Amino acid sequence: MIKLIASDMDGTLLNEKMVISDINAKAILAAQKKGIHFMIATGRGYSEAKPLIEEVGISCPLITLNGAQVYNEKGEIIENIGLSKETVKAILEKTKALGLYCEMTTSLGVYSDNKAKRIEAVASLIYRTNPDTSFKMAVVLAAARLEIMNINYVTDYKELIDDDSIEILKIIVFSGAGPKVLQPLAEDLKETGDLAITASFVNNIEINHVKAQKGLALVRAAQALDIHTDDIMALGDNYNDVSMLKVAGYSVAVENAEEGVKAHAKYLTSTNSENGVAESILLALNDEMAKQLAQ
Repeated sequence: MIKLIASDMDGTLLNEKMVISDINAKAILAAQKKGIHFMIATGRGYSEAKPLIEEVGISCPLITLNGAQVYNEKGEIIENIGLSKETVKAILEKTKALGLYCEMTTSLGVYSDNKAKRIEAVASLIYRTNPDTSFKMAVVLAAARLEIMNINYVTDYKELIDDDSIEILKIIVFSGAGPKVLQPLAEDLKETGDLAITASFVNNIEINHVKAQKGLALVRAAQALDIHTDDIMALGDNYNDVSMLKVAGYSVAVENAEEGVKAHAKYLTSTNSENGVAESILLALNDEMAKQLAQ
C-alpha cells in the first residue's frame, strides 16, 4: 500500500509551461485527503520550488537541491548538507578553464554571475521542452520568469567563497554542447570521491555533496514517518531522480524520461505534459498500478 509519494518537479510534475496543472494538483490533494503523505523532491532551491506548489494550493515537505536541504511543511529547514569551500574552488577552476557558465545555490538563495547566461539557460530548457516555441520567444518567456524568481547576482563567486556566513549547497554547470562537454567534466570531478554528480536536463550537470541525494533524503523522511520504502511511490524523469527511484517500492518514470532513467523504473506513466503524475496517483488510489508496469 502506498503511504508516501515523492515527485520531481521539472520534466515530471511541471508541464511544458513549467507550472503544475490543475489535474496534477487535484490528484495530489486527493491523495493527501486519503491520508497519503506527499512531498516534492527537486533539484530546485526552496525559493524556486515553493511558489509553484503554493499557487495551486499544495502544502507539503520539500527535498530541495537534490537532497542538500530538506524542509518540513512549515518551511523550516530540517536537513542541510553543503560543499566545502575548497571543493567549490576546485570546481570553479575546472569550469572556468572550459569556459562554462555555472550557478550556485547557497544558504541565502540562488546566485548567478551573469544575468544573460542565466536567461539563456532557462530559455534553453523552455525551448527544448516546447518544440512549437521559437528560441526567441523562449528567451522572452525566460526573462519574464526570472522576474518572479529570487535570483541574486554577484560579479565574482569569490564573494560567496570568502563569506564564512554563506554555505554553498549545490553548483549547476551548463553547456549548450550537452554531454559531449559535460560528461568528461563529471567524470573528472567524480574522482574526488565526495561528490554526487547528476543531471536534471541534457544541458547541465548538478554537483552536490555525496550525502546530498534525493534517495537518501527520501529514505530519511520515510523513516521519520515510520514508512517502509516498499510503501513509497517516487516519480521522476532525469538522472538526479535515479537515487530515489532505486529505493522506492513503486518507482515511476514519465514517458518523456531519459531512457537510462526508465531502466530504473518499475512503472511508466504518461509525459509531464499529459499529467503523468496525476495518472499514476489516481491508479494508486484505486489500487491499479499494475496497468503501468514497465515492459
